[in-house]
Amino acid sequence: MGRPPGRHGFRGDGRGLPHSPQRYPLGKYLLVFDPLDGSSNVDINISVGTIFSILRAPVPNRAAAEADFLQPGVKQVCAGYALYGSSTMLVLTTGHGVNGFTLDREVGEFLLTHPDMKIPADTREFAINASNQRFWEPPVQRYVEECLRGKEGPRGRDFNMRWVASMVAEVHRILTRGGIFMYPRDTKDPGKPGKLRLMYEANPMSFIVEQAGGASSTGYERIMDIAPEGLHQRVPVILGSKNEVEVVVGYHRT
Repeated sequence: MGRPPGRHGFRGDGRGLPHSPQRYPLGKYLLVFDPLDGSSNVDINISVGTIFSILRAPVPNRAAAEADFLQPGVKQVCAGYALYGSSTMLVLTTGHGVNGFTLDREVGEFLLTHPDMKIPADTREFAINASNQRFWEPPVQRYVEECLRGKEGPRGRDFNMRWVASMVAEVHRILTRGGIFMYPRDTKDPGKPGKLRLMYEANPMSFIVEQAGGASSTGYERIMDIAPEGLHQRVPVILGSKNEVEVVVGYHRT
């Protein structure tokens, strides 16, 4: 969620146009990726990661054009992330569930340690940057306020709040124990409909979350159904435990 410039799935020619490095053969897949998600945490030794998404090239073995990458998330053939924390992990999906692999440094290989990862449908944990509360839309204000009221509120149970400022770390926590992550639409910068990038943050993480039994939405629509308009397009993100995501989406509809 800290973003160095130049995050995309190709090399540029100095004018922002894509081309393929000449020393590599062309194939039938396209790659978009975020090389260092959570980069603001590097200096304080908190988990960071790499997010990637793989798409089919509309025309195999041809130099890619920018328009080739602008495919909705439902067209992804693979998505995953690497997590650099107390251990190094690779978590990925090819559309048949989600599996986690941990790096064994002694043999230099990734071993399957988390097969068929599933997100519990219910949770008592949410993650959001509360410093932006004054800018949130009413549905998100309502949801968070109800969570904070705990047992005495309409939800009838206590919630915990988390915020790591690393999407990889947030999603990995949700995959291992459930939860909901929100970077919703707000009015802080009216020119930006959301904070996170659709192509190489929201789409791959939505693919992983849905394959693990969770849900992902902008609050108004399923993220993976969005037709991209640009490589660096931003969108709101609400993802995680299915029943909690449905609560937030329901508040957007009322």
